Amino acid sequence: MPEEQSFDFMFQILPILIGIFFVFVIGAILFTIIKGISQWNKNNNSPETVAKARIVAKRSEVHGGGETSAYTHYFVTFEMENGDRMEFQVKDLEYGMLAEGDQGELKFRGTRYLGYKRTANVS
Repeated sequence: MPEEQSFDFMFQILPILIGIFFVFVIGAILFTIIKGISQWNKNNNSPETVAKARIVAKRSEVHGGGETSAYTHYFVTFEMENGDRMEFQVKDLEYGMLAEGDQGELKFRGTRYLGYKRTANVS
């Protein structure tokens, strides 16, 4: 009889655990969507800024591969005149044209990269 009770207990607790997992997954998806929309809105409402900056670092992230298509994200870190650093995701063609040590004018809006005009290359 104790085995039947533990078997009944599993049928009672399993739907609760599945429900909790389902709520957690849906909550995580909603959080990600809301965070993305919030950042998009904040960027749209931010002023377009142009600042003198130097490129201090470049990096890339590769996702996928193996059984799926691989894709790469490219990032460049800029250092402003006041010492603040900002990292932006850039397109592959721009990534290839920028070099660490380049100095110029960075144009951005919030966390959105708009462009970089090189004025000097200091190694």
